[in-house]
Amino acid sequence: MLTVPRRWRRRIAVTLAVLSVVVAGLWVRNSSVLAGPARDQRPFLLAHRGIGQTFDLAGVAADTCTAKIIHPPQVPLLENTVPSLRAAFDAGADQAEIDVQLTRDGQLAVFHDATLDCRTDGTGTVAEHTVEELRRLDVGYGYTSDGGGTHPLRGTGVGLLPTVPEVFAALPGRAFKLDLKRDDAADGEALAGFLATLPADRLAGVTVTGGDAAVEAVVRRLPQVRAGSRAIIKECLLDYAGVAWTGHVPDSCRHRELPLPARYGRWLWGWPHLFVARMRSVDTRVVLVRGEGDWSAGFDTAADVAELPDGWTGGIWTNRVDVLAPLVR
Repeated sequence: MLTVPRRWRRRIAVTLAVLSVVVAGLWVRNSSVLAGPARDQRPFLLAHRGIGQTFDLAGVAADTCTAKIIHPPQVPLLENTVPSLRAAFDAGADQAEIDVQLTRDGQLAVFHDATLDCRTDGTGTVAEHTVEELRRLDVGYGYTSDGGGTHPLRGTGVGLLPTVPEVFAALPGRAFKLDLKRDDAADGEALAGFLATLPADRLAGVTVTGGDAAVEAVVRRLPQVRAGSRAIIKECLLDYAGVAWTGHVPDSCRHRELPLPARYGRWLWGWPHLFVARMRSVDTRVVLVRGEGDWSAGFDTAADVAELPDGWTGGIWTNRVDVLAPLVR
């Protein structure tokens, strides 16, 4: 039997004691349990495309026409339209997300899909049409919850496809997240051109997300705009993982938008409450999304709310802010 000399036993014991103190110190410094939720904060509600129709993510792929798999409609609203956005703010949204694409005549259209064929009675892409051509479309044309047997929203969306300037004019004083759907620097430059015309107080309520090239074009011209892209999020989280055990938040995380599924959060120093507080201290917004697969989902029902961390005060991504707001506030 191998006998460890007494002097080595003493060194091992001292080493283990030191390691225990270090580990305990790291835990205390990064413990969300001790930090607890911010009692003076409430969740930030991000209305995804306003208030719109919902659908089941099961089986959804990149080419799935989600308008053809909606749940039976509970509201008569269409995403990315002024009535939908207005209803979201009336229901308690702090910010609404709208999708942005350039038209053939260089306008900033508010529309999500890569093609028009799914939701509308048009064909082709947004980039192949002028704004006036897009206005003639029925953006509620393709929605169905019974495999095409009925189309309950058909005929309700004629003329409702807006431009970004029209949305801002129709809803003064409201905060928007603008999601650039095409990763093209030209789209980002066009959006930056519009945002540059806004007063500073209105610009402070703007967030820009999307592809790396498109978002970079905006940030290059308007560094004061809160932004999020795959590259921005990756850089922030990697840097944070490397240094945040010290309590320091890296500059790469400053003034950002971080949409995160809860499954990622559990690996971050101080998750959830201390992490949110640290990001808030550098003017970065953490927005929790649902979903375990390739696609994000909203917190849209009472059952979904049960998935939120207890006392969550960060952002919440939802398609039904009218349902969510009374539950979390």
